[in-house]
Amino acid sequence: MPAALLASGASFLRCDRQDHPALLPTLAGLGPPPDLLVDAAAYTAADAAALLPIAREAGSVVFLSTKAVYVDGAGRTVNSDQPPEYGVPIAESQPTVAPRSDVHFDTAEGYAVNKVAAEQAYLASGAPVTVLRPSKVHGAGSRRPREWMYVKRVLDRRPAVFLAGRGAGVDHPSAAANIAAVIETVAAMPAARVLNAADPDAPTVLEITRAIARHLGHDWDEVLLDADTAGELGRNPWQHPSPIVLDVSAALALGYRPAGTYAETVTEEIDWLVSAQAGGVDAWMVPAPDDEFFASLLDYTAEDAYLEARG
Repeated sequence: MPAALLASGASFLRCDRQDHPALLPTLAGLGPPPDLLVDAAAYTAADAAALLPIAREAGSVVFLSTKAVYVDGAGRTVNSDQPPEYGVPIAESQPTVAPRSDVHFDTAEGYAVNKVAAEQAYLASGAPVTVLRPSKVHGAGSRRPREWMYVKRVLDRRPAVFLAGRGAGVDHPSAAANIAAVIETVAAMPAARVLNAADPDAPTVLEITRAIARHLGHDWDEVLLDADTAGELGRNPWQHPSPIVLDVSAALALGYRPAGTYAETVTEEIDWLVSAQAGGVDAWMVPAPDDEFFASLLDYTAEDAYLEARG
């Protein structure tokens, strides 16, 4: 629990989000129904249903869903074997996957379909629920800080950054600070609705790496690889054959004012990662060298071999 929140009067109550019988009794310790309820941890319709007694009494409710629910014209999502091809920008009217509850949410097949089921459970409840659909979330405290693959390269003083597809990939980032700004906006005007929640800009991978290097004062050669380059060299979490950009005009029309652009807001995560890597209070959150997600994205051996062969 961040010390600043405790100092401001926040309380922390521990409960397993999937322990539905214990959830309401635990939250009862907070007192009267809340002015604002933000559910950032519902992954299934059952998760949503467990909070409905409180949600119906709350002044305003926000449920954090995901852009992964959107399907393209061929029925593909961002978790499909074949990448989707959306028209951009993607509005809230874009079709979604059909809801399902018969497959585990913590799988590529089950994540989006269960999230849609949770969305529908909330929206059908009669509670004033705003469903938010963020994209690639970034911010201090992230359990999967994607920017780490470039922050670590800077800390290791790598001479070059490798970018597949010439760094042109786009997968819209969503700063935690900007998601909070949307929540603050809709909290004051409760209603049942769906909104995209993302940064005001959608940078390319090349622009992301430049923002990180610039903030840390690091210079490196940019090795822009063609799409048909063999192997995993230059692969990254934002790499897509076609751009993924969320339309945030509906949130802006309600009064959403972004906390900043990607380059402006990502600095908080960068500084947090640097501090944690140096042994700060969150050192335990820094991805380990054998982290399954990052290991293949930090293949220095392959990079050095490419640079040596290039001369």
